[in-house]
Amino acid sequence: MTNLQATIEAAWADRSLLQQAATTDAIHAVIEELDKGRLRVAEPTADGQWQVNDWVKKAVILYFPIQQMETIELKPFEYRDKMRLKTDYASQGVRVVPPATARYGAFLAPGVILMPSYVNIGAWVGEGTMVDTWATVGSCAQIGAGVHLSGGVGIGGVLEPVQAAPVIIEDGAFIGSRSILVEGCHVGKEAVIGAGVTITGSTKIIDVTGPEPVEYKGFVPARSVVIPGSIIKKFPAGEYQVPCALIIGQRKPSTDLKTSLNDALRDFGVSV
Repeated sequence: MTNLQATIEAAWADRSLLQQAATTDAIHAVIEELDKGRLRVAEPTADGQWQVNDWVKKAVILYFPIQQMETIELKPFEYRDKMRLKTDYASQGVRVVPPATARYGAFLAPGVILMPSYVNIGAWVGEGTMVDTWATVGSCAQIGAGVHLSGGVGIGGVLEPVQAAPVIIEDGAFIGSRSILVEGCHVGKEAVIGAGVTITGSTKIIDVTGPEPVEYKGFVPARSVVIPGSIIKKFPAGEYQVPCALIIGQRKPSTDLKTSLNDALRDFGVSV
């Protein structure tokens, strides 16, 4: 990997190197490693933090200019793009329901189920995760094992700036329908995100379970149960309500990981 990284870093600094076979071979090798899950854009470290491998993101960005446009025909449909699609799902143990699409360079672990949905290049999706209908997993997003992305969930992608962390959803999280998680936000293990919650890198996430509010930004602690909320913000024209997310409790030990979102929220008297 050291040689690959050095080649990618050199090409990032000098794009004329994209004309050399050694450079294009290195880029293709990185994308193949991403596709097979042997390399990740971001990965957990021993101390529970996450490390962003920015040189890998650089390889993904450099992959676009070296690819040629081609027409793909799936009668009666026709597409025109630079990027290949993943293939050979049977050997990977992945279920893909038409017309779900995953680009080559995205890793899908055994047991992943793709309902009609989309997974972009550089993404990593863990074992047994469900990507439900019309959900999207953006470029380089990191989705853990046993996660449920409900219908219409939008997981944002990030390529630039290369040092920016991607969206991270840790193992066992349940993401409610039409939720939007973008700008490198981080959802901890087994958290429950209610339907329609929007979390960006700057969204206020307020724990309202104690006597005083506790505020987070862009991070949902493990096992938190989160619903949409709003707070008052002052503007020159007056005071207005702006969206936020409210932590209303913790997922109970009795709440099985396979429970429905409605069941998890019912523990707190919330319906969606």
